[in-house]
Amino acid sequence: MGKIKDPVNFSTAFGIDKGKINATGVVDVILNADTNLFIDPLLLEDSRHQEIAQSGNSRYRQHFETVIKLLVASKAEGDVAWRNAKRRFQFHEIPWTCLGYGGTVRGSGFGNELIASTLATAKEIVELGVSDVDLFMALALFEEGIGPDRISDMTTNIILPDLLSFNERVINELALTPSEHIINGNKYPLLTNLCSERGEPLLLVPVDVVRDLPIATDWSDISRVVSENENLRDRVSSHVGEIWATMSRKEKARLKNAALRSKESFNTVLEMLHQSKGLAYDIKSDMGGEVFWGDLVTSIAANYPKDLSGYKGVALNQDIVFKVVGEIIDQFQYLVEKRDLWRELWDEKLECHRKEKAAQRLFFAVADSYCKSNGLDLTPEAETGNGPVDFKVSTGYAGRVLVEIKLSANPRLLHGYEKQLEIYRDAEQTFNAYFLVIDVGGLGKKDQQLIYLKNQQTKSGHKASEIVFVNGLPRESASKRV
Repeated sequence: MGKIKDPVNFSTAFGIDKGKINATGVVDVILNADTNLFIDPLLLEDSRHQEIAQSGNSRYRQHFETVIKLLVASKAEGDVAWRNAKRRFQFHEIPWTCLGYGGTVRGSGFGNELIASTLATAKEIVELGVSDVDLFMALALFEEGIGPDRISDMTTNIILPDLLSFNERVINELALTPSEHIINGNKYPLLTNLCSERGEPLLLVPVDVVRDLPIATDWSDISRVVSENENLRDRVSSHVGEIWATMSRKEKARLKNAALRSKESFNTVLEMLHQSKGLAYDIKSDMGGEVFWGDLVTSIAANYPKDLSGYKGVALNQDIVFKVVGEIIDQFQYLVEKRDLWRELWDEKLECHRKEKAAQRLFFAVADSYCKSNGLDLTPEAETGNGPVDFKVSTGYAGRVLVEIKLSANPRLLHGYEKQLEIYRDAEQTFNAYFLVIDVGGLGKKDQQLIYLKNQQTKSGHKASEIVFVNGLPRESASKRV
């Protein structure tokens, strides 16, 4: 898992109004880091964009119909039919969408070993008499190495001509000026990723075909659908048992064996997949915090200035960096508690709070905004997934401070702090750290327990992270208060 610094989203880089982006229906991606969303082929047919719902979906299904026919025709691995099937299963990584799990916009495609093992399993399935093209999505349920990135890469490769057509129309609707880019030997009018040092193209993707996890790896939805559907529950119980409810490598192998027992068994797996098809990622509520933070990097310091100019040009040693980060945390607390930034921690209807990753990215956006606006020689970096914000002096590691952000609702809140203490004890690291707890409910007595852990660590003569509690609970507007 890589790290992100200086994030820039599409709308900001190209000066496009956010409302116009939403109306056009494209993902407002971060241009210099992967947005953790993925194209789910099960969503193609329901897209509101004709290029995707009609041409793209048809192209995807025809591609795998051909692969299935070739596997049926193949008599032995390595024969002509097998080689042709293999050729159609060579999906390389396409970084221009800025989607995926990498820290940069680079990911990984299908290697030779993965292609060989996947085709071998697919061959077993078609020999059962299964011809549904979604069998290739089902493979992600029990085939090691096939996850969200590769499902997305696979789909992007196949529908690339339709994504290019979609981009040509959208660029025109947004009144942007494209540049000429060569893809697969052909010239296309596409936008250039303004954050790419090599001037690579930017391939915009429709909002309504992306998910935070493709359904084939999101077991929560599958579990829910099966439990609510008596007929399907009975079929699952009869054909593949309850093995599918767990996701370790061992259980994946057992599910694979169960699913390949018969055509009926595998069709049960496919039915679970089809009935569990969920909705595209809700960009508006953005519960995973995938896109909202890119907007805040450029606006927080402008709307709520914080003067840290006294540190500009100062040699930032360990103690000074710790003090600067402490002031940024104080400002973050003030914004959340007194200036309604708590709203960014919740969905619009206040039905539930966003995921912990969203809170971590919210803090990163605040920190990055203030470091930039004050011209500090201090660079915050954020994990692409869940993880700490790491402040480093840009000229070296003389000053380094970690900020771990946790929600009070996290059942492993205490464990997170204990893990930091272990790092201090075992590695004698030369960094300082803050442990930032955002209260969104469910805190109970964990605040007291955290303080106890800190005091015990200090008494034993070891370093301990500073603990800061921030009230992120919803407030009534001033007009509604009595």
